Amino acid sequence: MTNNSKLYNLYSSAYTLSDMELFIFPDLLYAAVLANIISPVIWEWKKDPWFKNLDKMNTNQKIHRLKQFIMQKYVFNLDLETWGLTKQSTELDRFKNIISKEDISKSNALFGYQGDKYYFSLDIRKHFGLDKYDSNVIPYWKTETVEAMDAFNFKTHFKTGAGECVSLSLLYTAALFIVLSIPLEDIFLMATPLHSQNFVITGDGLITNNRRIITKNMWFNGTEISNKARRALMNEQVTYISHISGYIHSIYNDYSIAEESYKVFQDKIRSYLISSLNSEVLVNFLRSYPEHQKHFQFQIKRIGKPYYLKAESAFSLEHTSKNLVNKSTRKKLLEDADHMDLSSDPIENRLIFEDVESRLKTHALDLRDEKDQNSFKTILDQVCIPEKLLKDAKEFICIDPALPDLKNKNKVSLTRINIVPGMDRLEILNILESVRDSHQVADLCFHAGRYCKNKEWPFFLKAAIERNPVSLEYYKKMNIDQVFTHLKKMSNKSIYSDNQFAQPDEVSNFLTGDGMEKAFVLANIILNKSPEQQLFIFIDSCKVILTNRKFFYLFDTNKKFSGHFQIKYEEYNYHPAPFKICPSSLYKFC
Repeated sequence: MTNNSKLYNLYSSAYTLSDMELFIFPDLLYAAVLANIISPVIWEWKKDPWFKNLDKMNTNQKIHRLKQFIMQKYVFNLDLETWGLTKQSTELDRFKNIISKEDISKSNALFGYQGDKYYFSLDIRKHFGLDKYDSNVIPYWKTETVEAMDAFNFKTHFKTGAGECVSLSLLYTAALFIVLSIPLEDIFLMATPLHSQNFVITGDGLITNNRRIITKNMWFNGTEISNKARRALMNEQVTYISHISGYIHSIYNDYSIAEESYKVFQDKIRSYLISSLNSEVLVNFLRSYPEHQKHFQFQIKRIGKPYYLKAESAFSLEHTSKNLVNKSTRKKLLEDADHMDLSSDPIENRLIFEDVESRLKTHALDLRDEKDQNSFKTILDQVCIPEKLLKDAKEFICIDPALPDLKNKNKVSLTRINIVPGMDRLEILNILESVRDSHQVADLCFHAGRYCKNKEWPFFLKAAIERNPVSLEYYKKMNIDQVFTHLKKMSNKSIYSDNQFAQPDEVSNFLTGDGMEKAFVLANIILNKSPEQQLFIFIDSCKVILTNRKFFYLFDTNKKFSGHFQIKYEEYNYHPAPFKICPSSLYKFC
């Protein structure tokens, strides 16, 4: 296997899980889901008092309970500093034998994609703070598994854990399964060029969006939160769908997702994204498309007399009230209207909303149906040219998602991993271990989870030395001895368990790490300053030695690991044979 092979790129990418890597290697997304499922962290949540009496709640209540837990525990984070920067040219060269520049630009915002009209009307590079760099510079956004999300607690300006949209979609998938026993069969991860969300088959369906969940009713409520969640599916091609049975990618010709599962998903999500036009949905539409409020007015009674209020004034009251224009709270909301804003006569060229509401009460409209479209036009004809309003209303309630199509693609057989609710963590861990040789996603999940025994180390080290820019930036003003001194003073606690290992950027970000992990940080600094050097790392008992036979750096480890590494830039080898530590007097800084 060469360093430039697709397999080497794939497996080493499991340790960095960057945004671009997840789009190029779709197997990585579900591998990271499984990494969260075999992590002990989320299993501990089941013991939290927050989830007491779950058995007395319905599914919707349980999911909202989980959402509140996640919102309290994590914030959304997508800054440029956390995982550093790379160059578009570097990454295109790295992947040139795997995917063309044209194809990657169709599916990833970092390489020229321009699908979402909202983001590109405001300049996406400026939106993400990239305008201070030349156009070749792109963020090295990396997806965090749950341990790294929790580790944000170590960072100065964070009071909780954190993660970006992909990290949160992975977290939700694992938590819905572990804590709420929702089958993985019913959860579909949707990766779009600018966003990642999950669709969960339960009730009318729901979408997880960053930390929140969006039910079907919420999808059509016209609020700012829902509109942000809607943006991706309204404007973007879904790059790929990932599922326990496999994936389907809009760019690649091969797919592995089970056809019956994908058909169920397509039917369910299309049903979720469509609503009839009733009075509640019309209110929500006007909230979401305020340019059409000018065609409506609301009627209010005061001292037994009817008064009329412009729709714009009614919706503006929502900004300072817990009540909404929707029917159940409208009366209370309009009580707060200023008398000076009221008209004693109906306002010309405006429909009285309550009249329209009465008509829709007897017959909700399906705007996909030509007859119902004409009925809506008849209502609107009194006050406006209806085509634009009809077009926008149809866009609001009849979303047809751009999903990858099975047509003209080749099915790749993939054995299903039989993981079902009711299994415990150890049982799932054993199942995944048993199929590692025959199921690539199962194998990759151990790499994504940082579980390193033998064969994993070359991939871990390649990622550590070649794709950890934050540690290089953090220590760029220090010489090697100063870096060593700083690492020695740092907390010696890993963010991972005994058989998992942090990458250098994780150690530098969270300023904590086991001695083995610190040695990898130092190796990264040395080899990026002097790529011609060959380094050796020896681990035995509780000691770690990093050396090039001329200098020696000694760290303490609690990882209960033995063996040694030979590391040169683009050459990474691990040997499990134990190595006897020589007397400490040989080592500088012992």
